[in-house]
Amino acid sequence: MTQVSGQYIDILNQEIYPATIHFENGIVNKIEKVVSAPDQYILPGFVDAHVHVESSMLVPSEFARLAVVHGTVGTISDPHEIGNVLGVEGVEYMIDNGKQVNFKFHFGAPSCVPATTFETAGAEIDVDDVEYLLKKPEINYLAEMMNWPGVLFNDETVFAKIAKAKAQGKPVDGHAPGLKGEQAKTYVAAGISTDHECFTSEEALDKLKCGMKILIREGSAAKNFEALILLLDEYFENIMFCSDDKHPDNLVDGHINLLVKRALAKGNDLYKVLQAACINPVKHYSMNVGLLQEGDPADFIVIDNLEEFNILQTRINGELVAEKGETKIHSSENKIVNNFDCNPKTTEQFKVAIAGQKMKVMEALDGQLITNLLSFDAALIDNSNQTNIDQDILKITVVNRYLEAAPAVGFIQNIGLQSGAIASSVGHDSHNIIAVGVDDESIAKAVNLIIEAKGGVSAVGNDKEMLLELPVAGIMSEKDGYEVAEEYSTIDAFAKSLGSPLNSPFMTLSFMALLVIPKAKMSDLGFFDGEEFKFLEVFGE
Repeated sequence: MTQVSGQYIDILNQEIYPATIHFENGIVNKIEKVVSAPDQYILPGFVDAHVHVESSMLVPSEFARLAVVHGTVGTISDPHEIGNVLGVEGVEYMIDNGKQVNFKFHFGAPSCVPATTFETAGAEIDVDDVEYLLKKPEINYLAEMMNWPGVLFNDETVFAKIAKAKAQGKPVDGHAPGLKGEQAKTYVAAGISTDHECFTSEEALDKLKCGMKILIREGSAAKNFEALILLLDEYFENIMFCSDDKHPDNLVDGHINLLVKRALAKGNDLYKVLQAACINPVKHYSMNVGLLQEGDPADFIVIDNLEEFNILQTRINGELVAEKGETKIHSSENKIVNNFDCNPKTTEQFKVAIAGQKMKVMEALDGQLITNLLSFDAALIDNSNQTNIDQDILKITVVNRYLEAAPAVGFIQNIGLQSGAIASSVGHDSHNIIAVGVDDESIAKAVNLIIEAKGGVSAVGNDKEMLLELPVAGIMSEKDGYEVAEEYSTIDAFAKSLGSPLNSPFMTLSFMALLVIPKAKMSDLGFFDGEEFKFLEVFGE
């Protein structure tokens, strides 16, 4: 039998006392109250209540190696991204890869593949596929129902998928940015239990009152912590923490532990914060994660104090998986799967015919998935590059990576490049190639680097080219997570040296093709209105 002593934080009973935790064969056998114990704290491990592991650019086994260092013992993981590339095969790849390590991944059955009919995805997951996946013990829930219009207007396929989850007794995750009032009530009444897309406290409060659980998200691009954390005090039983999308360099820096520290620094009650970080996801999703009670799996962490919250140990099923900033999980050999079939593009394919006096431009917002739709005088881009660096109006393109097709081209503001281009085959949700640049030659170079590698993120400019290869489904690397994080940090810094002031240029870029988030977006089929769900003409009178 193994034991660890310290100040035991019993979140469920809201008390702290010196104790020795006895565990054997992965199970907590006894929690023994003692007279004195070392000046360290023992508590349940953290859970990310909603994350797309693929957005870390790491396969699950490598994601786990980095996450455990920060006290994360499990995730609610939506394999929607690889599902859009490879369908059911992709979901099963994530499950199998995750089993290579001691970490508690809990995957969902993607509900919206393809996400919309206004883009080209690599696969489809239909009602029968959803039923097949939901019957798997590794699938704990129906992943985010992004087709909220389908819910509101009683789409037969949408409700068939929800019914399959209900039949298996598994919860349904939500995705309903901006939905309030009667629409929110209708959405919740369909059986949808969570939402991670709230960007104002008013919206979140409205959904809480409808019976939803709200996830406070702080990822690499979308950051809603400051807007929503005030709700924790009163609604702590229905709040969880999540990252949603976390790039590898950010995952090296921290995970759910950072949200815990920030929440405590704002004066929130310790037990309420830890309830959101450790308890609520486990209960809501019926996770196989221990809550540090006798008879539970021995999933817990040891921290130094209640201010810095430095992770001294992370244990999963009793095994020491991280200690003092170092992972104890070894890298696995990771298989490569992909779906990538298009040829290099020419500079001429990115030129547009300026037809009209006005032009529509999407405005990117740093730290948000939402965008604005703006209008400018088309004469501003009537030059050889068809861009305007002074006004920060650049070209954006989405290139179909599954088959040969002409690139869709539009315009974007607030990316901030002064030269060159950046591109990525991580382009939510269908993961076609998305690029932004100041001239067609740079755009073509950046896009073609990715096509030749069959996946990656690239940047070109100032007589320099850089590529981070992502050969697994065109969205993940098979390499060591720390090496990928270092490579990503280098190319991220290069993108910023080209002029972008964005906190995370590539993460922001990837969401400019996310059609289910308003307002203006790009798909491989054209410029799109994410509120009206229709294509827009770029030029007009």
